[in-house]
Amino acid sequence: MKEFLSSIHQVDETILEEYISHWKEYTLPRRTLMTSPGKTERYWYYVQEGIQKSYYLQENKQHVIAFTYAPSFSGIPESLFSQTPSKYFLETITKSKFLRISFETHEKLMAEHREIETLFRKATESFLIGMLQRYYELMAYDMETRFKVFLNRSPHLLGIISQKDLASYLRIDSTNFSKLINSIRI
Repeated sequence: MKEFLSSIHQVDETILEEYISHWKEYTLPRRTLMTSPGKTERYWYYVQEGIQKSYYLQENKQHVIAFTYAPSFSGIPESLFSQTPSKYFLETITKSKFLRISFETHEKLMAEHREIETLFRKATESFLIGMLQRYYELMAYDMETRFKVFLNRSPHLLGIISQKDLASYLRIDSTNFSKLINSIRI
């Protein structure tokens, strides 16, 4: 985790060690709901192992928003940051191992240490840039281009995550997704 955080923003070693000491290990089995609509996200997670997905339900159909996996943060960011109820789900796809910190502790440490606050401002900026890029891809690219961009960025997920979830994430009909897999050289 130390290396991951340092890649975002350099923080004084003593402050970083103190901050990391507040993150506690947390493990969940596969297919476990971590957060549900109406529940407020109370923890910020750092993924050490496993894959998770966030999604919402519309007319009993899952619409996948994102996948998280090591090394990255996980959680429902808007619920955590605003401390308001989530509008969607966060679920483990595989057995997952995390470090987690409570919202209250995280906020307290950011208030005490400007360097930690800067670190998470930069992490939030990076998250926003990634979300805007994904939004652009969904709006501007046809399904084949979305599929190719995904394969270029995250080919390791193809054999781990179900085709149904990947198709939902890419906003491609499952039948068309299957055709793309069979027609595009991977």
